[in-house]
Amino acid sequence: MTKNKLLTLEDLAEKAERLRQKGRRVVLCHGVFDLIHAGHIRHLQRAREQGDELFVTITSDAHVNKGPGRPVFAAELRAEMLAALSCVDCVAINHKPTAINVIESVKPAVYVKGSDYRVFEKDLTGNILHEKNAVESHGGRVHYTDEITFSSSGLINEYLGVFPRETKDYLQCLKRTYTPDGIIEKIKGLSDLRVLVLGDAIIDEYHYTAPLGQTGKGNILAVKYESEEQFAGGALAAANHLAQFSNQVTVATALGTKPSYEEFIRGKLAPSITPQFFYVENEPTTIKRRFVDPDMAKLFEVYFFKDGQMPRKLDEEICRWVAGVVRDFDVVVVPDFGNGFITQKMVEVLTQKAKFLAVNTQVNSGNRGYHVIHRYPRADFVSLNEPELRLASHNRHDPLEQVAEQVARRVGASWIAVTRGTKGAIMTELKTSQIHHVPALSTKVVDRIGAGDCFLSMAALCLGGRLSADLAVFVASVAAALDVQIVCNREPIQPASLFRYITTLLK
Repeated sequence: MTKNKLLTLEDLAEKAERLRQKGRRVVLCHGVFDLIHAGHIRHLQRAREQGDELFVTITSDAHVNKGPGRPVFAAELRAEMLAALSCVDCVAINHKPTAINVIESVKPAVYVKGSDYRVFEKDLTGNILHEKNAVESHGGRVHYTDEITFSSSGLINEYLGVFPRETKDYLQCLKRTYTPDGIIEKIKGLSDLRVLVLGDAIIDEYHYTAPLGQTGKGNILAVKYESEEQFAGGALAAANHLAQFSNQVTVATALGTKPSYEEFIRGKLAPSITPQFFYVENEPTTIKRRFVDPDMAKLFEVYFFKDGQMPRKLDEEICRWVAGVVRDFDVVVVPDFGNGFITQKMVEVLTQKAKFLAVNTQVNSGNRGYHVIHRYPRADFVSLNEPELRLASHNRHDPLEQVAEQVARRVGASWIAVTRGTKGAIMTELKTSQIHHVPALSTKVVDRIGAGDCFLSMAALCLGGRLSADLAVFVASVAAALDVQIVCNREPIQPASLFRYITTLLK
């Protein structure tokens, strides 16, 4: 009986049409239904009372936008659980991000949502208003149920072991101080900040391969080429993240001329970003080509870049431009990759004139051993990973918090964050000597490339907008947890995704 209730969307639409011809009223519910609880059952029972047949569609796994590790149950299992309920007549899986396509095909007489969707402004995705319009365009109406409510996310967080005890304790503690709605409003309040991003433009290339094994002659791994993809990385990726949360973002960087990739870069930048490009003649725009296996492990990396100093005249031109505009910005974010764009003269201009300066000095294969945060005599906020921090301090063994404070004081920073991968992040506030520890908030990792730039960008925006340090490191950690689900810099963090995951975590 349960299996007979499981239909495709096409079959669902055909059945709805047959029922309408018989004069029967079709009711539609749509959602994730990751963990069926008493609130869901009552909601569906009340929905069934609005008509003659109750259709339920669920969001496919790929479009469940509640953060890493969700849904807990695969779509097929969720569909089976719903089909087992006597009040449900048919169930189908929807492979689109919203229910609009379902509404257009089923044309329900009544579309039923929970009471929390009654106020459109509280819907983080903004989809409910579009769904309401789609229902009414076919002569239907929207009905809201008022039943006992439970949070599936809260139950999953607490009882299904999605997070370790350390993470649960941290989130419980955070909930005593902040609400999801309160945090979201604070983030939205940052939209008027004027942000300048300065750093290297990088074209990240992924060449996807399939392993063939060791060659017949020599200890060389052979792989089969499958496909390739390019991404706008470096300062460009940081600017794209920031442009989702600030209305006024400018990115300044240098491009080569052989080739420049300017058209590609402009096409990848968010429309609201103002680019300021400078050009290095007869040199390439930096390319980092990575060969990747099916599990996203990096096999080999090739750099295409100018390994030398910026031409003196171009350096002077850039520094004049920076000196002329930097005071116009509330926040200056410098993801310094050490590839040559950020010169010592530019460091002097930035440290002397920027109102709020946030810096990361990345250690990578092209600069290992000589690119450290100490080249900046002043920064308001510094974000480093643990190897970058210990390299800067030449200190392998002392407690991380102690080393972080020493490095921060050397550059006069008010805040320093240390990202630690699976161990989470810490934020030290020098003025109060408070140290905020955040455990890792992601349950799985697709690709770590770009996560540090995402963390830097979001933490800088929050601190530059005068959000508290504990909140800044939480928001940045949530953003980074979402970013490691994204292949390289394929897309920036979207506000709806960030807000929904914050809500999921704090339920």
